Parts: sequence; C-alpha cells; structure tokens
Amino acid sequence: MTRTTRIAGLDHVVAWDEAEQRHVYLDDSDLVFRGNEVIHVGPAYTGPVDATIEGAGFMAIPGFVNVHSHPFSEPANKGLTEEYGSDKLGQSSLYEYLPVFGLDPEDAGPSTMVAMSELLKSGVTTISDLSMSRDGWVDDLAAIGIRAVVCPMMRQGHWYTKNGHTVEYAWDEKAGEKAFAAAMKTIDEAMKHPSGRISAMVGPSQIDTCGEGYFKEAHQEARRRNIPMQTHACQAVVEFYEMVHRHGKTPIEWLDSIGVLGPDLVIGHGIFLNDHPQIHYPHTNDFERLRDSGAAVAHCPTVFARRGMVLNSIGRYMNAGITVGIGTDTFPHNMVDEIRLACYVARVFTSNYKMGTTRHAFEAATIGGARILRRPDLGRLAPGSKADFSLVDLDHPYMQPAHEPVRSLIYSASERAIRHVYVDGVQVVKDGKVLTVDVEAATAGLIEGQRKRLATVSKRDWAGRTAEQLAPPVYGKKDRLPQSRPVT
Repeated sequence: MTRTTRIAGLDHVVAWDEAEQRHVYLDDSDLVFRGNEVIHVGPAYTGPVDATIEGAGFMAIPGFVNVHSHPFSEPANKGLTEEYGSDKLGQSSLYEYLPVFGLDPEDAGPSTMVAMSELLKSGVTTISDLSMSRDGWVDDLAAIGIRAVVCPMMRQGHWYTKNGHTVEYAWDEKAGEKAFAAAMKTIDEAMKHPSGRISAMVGPSQIDTCGEGYFKEAHQEARRRNIPMQTHACQAVVEFYEMVHRHGKTPIEWLDSIGVLGPDLVIGHGIFLNDHPQIHYPHTNDFERLRDSGAAVAHCPTVFARRGMVLNSIGRYMNAGITVGIGTDTFPHNMVDEIRLACYVARVFTSNYKMGTTRHAFEAATIGGARILRRPDLGRLAPGSKADFSLVDLDHPYMQPAHEPVRSLIYSASERAIRHVYVDGVQVVKDGKVLTVDVEAATAGLIEGQRKRLATVSKRDWAGRTAEQLAPPVYGKKDRLPQSRPVT
C-alpha cells in the first residue's frame, strides 16, 4: 500500500511555479507526498493522509542536484590539495598532485560513503558520480538511499610529467577499449537497477585523454540510450594549449568540429574559453559557440578557487541562456557551501555583484541540474515532482533572523540548519544524522586508505618527493619550545 504523508503548516516552501518557470515562496503551507511523488504543495490540504508531520518552524526546499562529483577519491585529498598546485603548469593540481595522491581502488568504498554522508547532510538528493567502474558500485549507491547518476570514467591515455613543467601523454588504445566496455556494462546495469533511483551518464574522462573516434563512439552510445554525456574540458590552461597544439583548435572548437558539442554534452568545468583572462586567445569566440550549441556546463567553484581560477562567470553564462548546474567535485562535499562560493567568486571576478546572485546559484543547483539530467521531476517542489526535499530548521541560531530564509541558509547557516532530508519519499537524514551510512566505519576506512597511499607517494612522484614535501603542512613540527625563563 502506498502511504500518503502530509508535512503540515510549514513556515515556508520553496515551491515551483510552472506558469512562471521559477521558484516562489509559499508561506504557511503543506507539502504532501504519496509514495515517492509530491501530490500537493500549498495551504490547507484536506485529502486523506496516512501520516502527518508537524512542519511549523521549518522551510521545505527542493533537493539539490549535484551534477559533478568524484566521491571515490576526493575525500582522501583532505589536508593535501587545499592550497597546492604546479607553479609551472598553470597552477593546476591535475598533473603532479592527483596522480600521486589518488586512492587505491580497493579504498574507494569508504571514501564514497564519507562523501555521500556529507552530500546528504547538505541537502543533496541527486548525485552525479564520476568514478571508475568497480564491483559493487551501483549497489553501494542504491543502499545509501540517494538518487544517483553513475558516470563511469573511461579514457585512452593518461597524462604525466617527468620534470614538473612539461605534460606528456601515455596512450593505450586497448586499455581504452576495455574501459569503454566496462563503462557500458556498468551503465546498463545502473539503468536496470530495481531501486528505480539509479540512472547513468556516458563519461569520456577528459578532452585531452580521448581521441576523436572515442568521443564519437561515446556520443553515439549516449544517444542510443537517451542519456547525457559528460567530459572534463576547459579545465586547465595546459589543456587549452594542448588542444591548440594538437589540432589548431580550442577545446570548444574541437568538440564542435567532431560533432559532439550539442545538447547531449555536459562540460565540466567549462572555465577556460578563449576570452578568459588567464588565456587571452582572441582568435575565435568560444562563448558564442558554446551558447549556440545547447551544451551545458557543470560548475564546481571550490576546487578551482583553491588555485586562483574561476568561471567567467555563472551570471554571464546563465544570462546568455547556457544551462549551468552546480557540482561539488572535491571535498568537502557540501552543496550549500558550493552555492555560496559560486556567488562570491563570480562577484569578485567580475567586480559586479549582479553576476553571481543567489537566484543564479540556487537555480543552477536545482532546476539547472535537473535540466542537465533530463529530469523535469527533480530540483523542484510541485505536484508530480519526486519527493526529494530537505527541511530547514528556521529556529537554528544561524538562521536568525530568518527575514529572507534562503539567503540565511546560503550565506549564514549552511548545512547546519538542514535537519531532515528525504529522497524518493524516504527519510535519509533525521535531526542532522545520516540514517543510511555508518559514518564512523566509513571514516576509519578512509583514514586507513589515505595512510596507505601517502606511504608510497615518493614512488609515483617524478622527483621522488614525499607527501610532506609535495604538500608541506601549515606549520612545522618541533619536539619542544625553547625555555623562555629558567625553571626553578
């Protein structure tokens, strides 16, 4: 029997106005869902219900849709990559740091669990998980209770540096074919999963590690399954000029020239277009080409802000009609913080407070992400939408005064005020505690995985450096302080 639940008398609901195509506040309202579907949003529901939950003192918001995340490894980079990059490789951490710090595959499980617990607590109900295919991955995601889009990454080559100032590529087409087959197998498994909460996306890993034929075949498989395709592109200065060197085209021009720059494509991270100040390549117009193509962008501000890089800008892209979603990418997997930073970095970068508004970022994190995933039933609260939502505690001290509650959440309270989270009509966070993940056990596994990996960093680093040499701690260690006065 399908149960009907009424959350009664909510102070506010951030509801979806279909006629005006925007979120609106509804005050003193009920949120009613039957099974996994919302059937009523508004005041004074009078229909039959099986359970009533008191909503006074709370605001209901749509579940956030995270369009780009790497939970299999990123939590293990905590304490290592927050403020380090390669001075001679465009300040990126991609080429020297990630290959040596990344977790061993057997430790991906605990890392994923830690990341998912953080995501759920910050109101994420749908996650796009860009990871490597592994046994048990799909079932793990289903057991967590989150709505997940698996995007198994695949590529034909990998980058490396032998000197810290030159990036080279090692190509292995047979390995690429094997990865492609494994990815398609995982995708098909996900799309048939009995939970009904798992879907998929095709993921050629990076624009510079996959050839033209690989991209075209990936695009064909995505279209055949009627699912999106996501790749990393325009994410580094080195990558931009690598593509110009190889093809005489910018990354955007090259994607267009091979026929994959279009509505099926999601570009993570879409930063380094030809007119970006850190590029200054005035010989084309990537922005107009991107705008006209219908391709979308997965915007992940934190991982780039750490190294002095930023999209130009969320307001510019969205105002031009480019679909933008928000992703966490890195640790901490906190969607509210990501939304706030998206606003701040855009305003600072453009010197214009209107180019990163709360509406820009909040809508990117909800309806923008849903549009990318082709899910008009996500990222909004309206009859017919999935019952994916969070309840925000308006009495939390950091929410007070709650004169404008979404601003209070984004700019002051962050995830601390998110008390309860529901996915598919099932509660997965209660009183700020994740109900579906053994966080303590997962954290212990993550700590051990990081410890093992750091012990062998010097074997993978081109210069044989240790983890502490690559990422020196904030403060040095001493056995003792000098005595400032005699001890009597």
